[in-house]
Amino acid sequence: MRKFAKPEEEAEINMTPMLDIVFIMLIFFIVTASFVKEQGLDIQQPPDAPPPPPDEKKQNIVIRVDNNNQVWIWNDRRRVDIRQVRPNIERLHAAFPEGVVVIQAAPDAKTGVIVQIYDQALAVDKKMGVSVTRYEP
Repeated sequence: MRKFAKPEEEAEINMTPMLDIVFIMLIFFIVTASFVKEQGLDIQQPPDAPPPPPDEKKQNIVIRVDNNNQVWIWNDRRRVDIRQVRPNIERLHAAFPEGVVVIQAAPDAKTGVIVQIYDQALAVDKKMGVSVTRYEP
C-alpha cells in the first residue's frame, strides 16, 4: 500500500509578503511622523562678578584652646592668659557687634578651661551667641 500512497506535502508559509508589508508600514510611519523641534529660551547670564566682601560687623570672635590648655585669641593670633579672655572678648565684641564667639577646643583640652571661657563670653553679653567646636591641631 505504500506504493500507492501520495507523497506528503510539507506545509510551508511564505514570509516574504509579510516582511514586505512590515517594511512598507515602517516607511509609512517614518515619513508621516512629524518631528517637532522644540524651542528653548535664550538666557543671557550676567557677567561673572567677584563675590561681595564679607561684612565686618558679622566677623566671629574665635578663641582656641590647644592640647596644652593654652588660650589663643585667634582673631589677633596671640596667646592670652585665661583671666584676660573677658577683656579681649569685650574689645572684639565692640569691633564686631554681630559676631558670635566660637570656642575651638583641641581633643585633649580640659573641659574646665572651655567652661571658664564660655562663662566669660556669656558675662560680656548674654544675647551674644557662643558655640564650642573641636579642631585638629
